[in-house]
Amino acid sequence: MTITRCGFAAIVGAPNAGKSTLLNRLVGAKLSIVSPKAQTTRFRVLGILMRGSTDGGSTQILLVDTPGIFRPRRRLDRAMVAAAWTGAEDADLTLLLVDSKAGANEAVRGIAERLAQANRRAWLVLNKSDLIPVERLLPLTAEMNAIVPFEQTFMVSAANGDGLDRLLDALASSLPLGPHLYPEDELTDLPDRLLAAEIVREQIFLQIHEEIPYGTTVETESFAEKKDGSVRIEATIYVGRANHKAILIGEKGARIREIGALARKQLKSLLEREVHLFLNVKERAGWDEERARLRAIGLDDKE
Repeated sequence: MTITRCGFAAIVGAPNAGKSTLLNRLVGAKLSIVSPKAQTTRFRVLGILMRGSTDGGSTQILLVDTPGIFRPRRRLDRAMVAAAWTGAEDADLTLLLVDSKAGANEAVRGIAERLAQANRRAWLVLNKSDLIPVERLLPLTAEMNAIVPFEQTFMVSAANGDGLDRLLDALASSLPLGPHLYPEDELTDLPDRLLAAEIVREQIFLQIHEEIPYGTTVETESFAEKKDGSVRIEATIYVGRANHKAILIGEKGARIREIGALARKQLKSLLEREVHLFLNVKERAGWDEERARLRAIGLDDKE
C-alpha cells in the first residue's frame, strides 16, 4: 500500500520577497501574477503539486501564496494582510520567505515575531541567495533563528531554481500523512474567471509604471464557452480617478489594446484554447473601500 501525504504550506513574507515567483517556479505553471512592484498579490492563491517522498510514498504539496504583509491603510490593504495571516494560520507549515538582499529589516522582523507568538511549525527560506555571499547569509540565518526557532533553513533562488529540489524533498517528507485532497492533474483551485482578471491586472502592473496599478481592480463580468471550443471573456477595469482612466486607455485606445493583447496571449497559453478578450474601463471612486469589490477579487472582508 502506497504511503500518501498531503498538507498545506503557506508562503509568507514582506512585499516583493518573491513569493509569487517561488510558487510559480515550484508548481511549474503561471498561477500567481508577478511584477517588479510590491503588493501585487491581493489574495491567497493555491498551487498543487505532486512529489515522491523518501519513504517511497506520494505527497500532494498544497502551496499557498499569500499577499505581502505590510502596514495597512485602506480596507483593501487590511483585507490583504488578513488573508496572508489566515493562510499561515490554516496551514500545516509556514515558509517565511526572506529577501536575502533586504535582510532582517523591520517588516521581516515583525512577521517573524508574530510567527514566534503563534508557536506553529515554520521554516526559513532565504530567497535570492545566489546574489549574496554565503558569509553574509549565515549571520542572517542566525539573526532570524534568534527570533523564531525555525525547524529548517533553506537558501534558494526562486528566479533560477537553485535549492528548490531540496526544499521540495523536505516538504514531501514532512507534511502530514493523509489522502490527497485534489486530483493529481490539478494545478490550482483558482476559478478561471478570477485567473482571467488577475492576468489582466498583471499586465496593468507591467505596462503602466506610475502608481495607477495600485488604484485599479479587475472583475470578469462574463466567461462564456463558445461552440468552437474558444472562450469569450469580458472584464471591467475599475479605476479610482478620471485621469487614471485616460492614462489606462491611452491615445486612441492604444494602451488598453496593448494590455488586452498581452493578457489574451497569456490566457490562451494558460487555458489552452483560443481566447476572445474584451476590456472595459470604468471610473469608480472608493472601490477599494467597497465590500462587494473586495469579495469580487477573492478577498473575505470581515470588517
